[in-house]
Amino acid sequence: MKKRIFNLALNYADLPNVDSAISFGPFIQYLHYKIKEEQTVKSALYRNALKEFEKQGIDNQVIALEEVYQHELLLEHMYACLSPVSLAEDQQAWGLCAPMQPITFYGTELMYELLEHEEKDQNSFAGSRTAEQLQRDRLHFIYSFILNQLYAFHAPLKEKYHSGINSDTGLPGYFHIGVNTGFIEVKAKQPLPELSYRELQQYLSEESGLDKLQQALPLSLFELRGISVLTITDVTARQAVENIKAVRLSRAPGNEGVAYSEVIQSLKVLVKNANIQFDLFPFVRVNNKMVYGYVKGGSGLLFSVWGEETLSPEAFQQIAEGYAANPNSFYSPDIWAESREMFPWLERFRELNVKSMALLPVFHNQVLVGVLGMHTWVGETFDEKKITLLEQVLAPIAQLLQVYIDEFNLEIENIIKEKYTSIQPAVQWKFNEAAWHYLHDKKKNLPLRTDDISFTDVYPFYGAIDIRNSTTERNLASKADLNLHLSLLRDTLQQLSKTYSDALLVEIIFNCNKWNNTLQGEELNTTDENSLNIFLNEETTDYLKLISLSHPNTEKIIDQYLENIAVQGGKVYKNRQALEMSMQLINTDINNYFEAEREKLQESFPCYFEKFRTDGVEYDIYIGQSIAPDRIFNHFHLKNLRLWQLSSMAAIAKMVQQRQSDLPVKLATTQLIFIHNHPIDISFRIDERKFDVEGAYNIRYQMIKKRIDKVLIRNSEERLTQPEKLALIYFNKRDIDDYLPFVKYLQETSVLGAETEDLDLEDLQGLSGLKALRVTIL
Repeated sequence: MKKRIFNLALNYADLPNVDSAISFGPFIQYLHYKIKEEQTVKSALYRNALKEFEKQGIDNQVIALEEVYQHELLLEHMYACLSPVSLAEDQQAWGLCAPMQPITFYGTELMYELLEHEEKDQNSFAGSRTAEQLQRDRLHFIYSFILNQLYAFHAPLKEKYHSGINSDTGLPGYFHIGVNTGFIEVKAKQPLPELSYRELQQYLSEESGLDKLQQALPLSLFELRGISVLTITDVTARQAVENIKAVRLSRAPGNEGVAYSEVIQSLKVLVKNANIQFDLFPFVRVNNKMVYGYVKGGSGLLFSVWGEETLSPEAFQQIAEGYAANPNSFYSPDIWAESREMFPWLERFRELNVKSMALLPVFHNQVLVGVLGMHTWVGETFDEKKITLLEQVLAPIAQLLQVYIDEFNLEIENIIKEKYTSIQPAVQWKFNEAAWHYLHDKKKNLPLRTDDISFTDVYPFYGAIDIRNSTTERNLASKADLNLHLSLLRDTLQQLSKTYSDALLVEIIFNCNKWNNTLQGEELNTTDENSLNIFLNEETTDYLKLISLSHPNTEKIIDQYLENIAVQGGKVYKNRQALEMSMQLINTDINNYFEAEREKLQESFPCYFEKFRTDGVEYDIYIGQSIAPDRIFNHFHLKNLRLWQLSSMAAIAKMVQQRQSDLPVKLATTQLIFIHNHPIDISFRIDERKFDVEGAYNIRYQMIKKRIDKVLIRNSEERLTQPEKLALIYFNKRDIDDYLPFVKYLQETSVLGAETEDLDLEDLQGLSGLKALRVTIL
């Protein structure tokens, strides 16, 4: 043990006067308590110590700091009673201090070594805290002790670690300084004010609380007697692990380099060797295949050997996938001594002057997320003991690598959404590849490319559910509303003419009567409708508002009219709004039906399913081997879709029929399928953000779809598509033959009517020879 008065307070700002003095009294009380409580042979240790204290007869008397060594034997007894028996003196930093004062007067050699290091490197324990912050920390600690003793108010203290530079390694070291106040008594020199729990909490939690507390309870009111026990614990390993955990939580876009350098520094601190190099190599995947990562965590050794700087993408993938298939740990104290035949992959590391090396696979939730590399350059080595020190940090390293992988995947998704569109799962893999190539070029500062996304030899399926006579219904609703609007305007103008008149009012009444005659005609063309809307919504409305402002006696009549023509809730929109509501209800039902069915279709074989909103709903489905290269595609998948097309059209027709009672305007739908049983090619058009057909022959398929919705039966004025009917349009009999078994099946199961119509269709522009099969939906 060592005797030396060491005053750390000389390095910090002074505190207000504290009546503090050394006394063995509290420790003597502790010995009495332990002797009474202890049931083991340790009681003999306490009895022997108490006998020495009683022999010197000091009890609660105050002992001057410069006289404390007259009681050296008592100090030794305190050390024997309070220090861990399992630790030798040179293994623990333990000492005795004046009560609540940073003045050490007795302790172990290790304690004084640390204190002397603090004296040479002033404030090395202080970390980044200023002298004022350190002073407030001391004040907070003293008042927490006093309030706990005299007011029974417990203020939890946040555990703080102090850092210093290890002179041997040049790396940070972390220490916990613990002060045991169990052998200190505090007494008030005069009656103390009553303070509530809330007041005390505010004093110790608010920014200016300590200043207020010093005014309410000056330290000069108290006397402190006893001895503080000081312990300094090396928590470097624990803090290094915590630092790595903190990096995972505090990472922000743009600071990845700083974050990873902090992790590498913490790993060096953990193994207590600045010459050992580390690398973090995350395994990122595109379509479940390894691809080259970009974050260089550490020396960059693994990235320079395994990355695309030296390997082609195919070679990298082969190495990465090979390692992932058998992710074993590797360690060699000297890779130059390893067999070149057994470890041929070490050659590149030798070329870079690596000496010792270890590779540790890193798992998150039992999934390989990367490799932690550890190596030294020629001239430096490490042994297995250094590797074992890393076991406690593998879990936070795994979490950190998983965060990077998640960020990588999110970046891929964002590129897809930005450069392409919201993509269906069936073709997501193709967009993943294109986005990865774009990201690769961007990271490498290469000319950016946007890959062509196409699928060859896919089979198209087209269907359309149209609201019957939607244009006619819309014209009727519009005409009815305009007629009502015009009628309300005429009535309003006639009422105004009784109390107000000018030339413009007479002219508007004339135009109103003129438009009324026009509306009585059978059909209102688009030009007339637009002109009438301008007359009603712009010319007359502004004029009436002007009259209302200048002649208050007309305000009530005009306000009632304006209320009736308001866009929201106005009478003059009721027919159009009723029609739109009916159409919306039908289309919502159809959309919901297709959304549910799309999920079911994917279970059989992935297909691209795209819906289009018209007055009804149209859809395109593309299915084929190129959409899902890893799955087996055959004609049974085509049969499944043909049957689904027929049965889904029947189901939708029945659904719309059952919906009629809820519709403000009764509407019917027509059902149409265009059959094209030959594969085509499709590609994604970036400008339109949708798939379109490729090639002259395939474009003809797209052209037919756009022209057949209102096709007539040859030599008649009858539209092919009719309510409660399903129409199948085709060119070749061979195409319809593929559907006939399923038509017959649905007829026999009473989904479709027994009668079928084989029809020839009128020639369309550039199209002739179209045929159709029409069947009733039961």
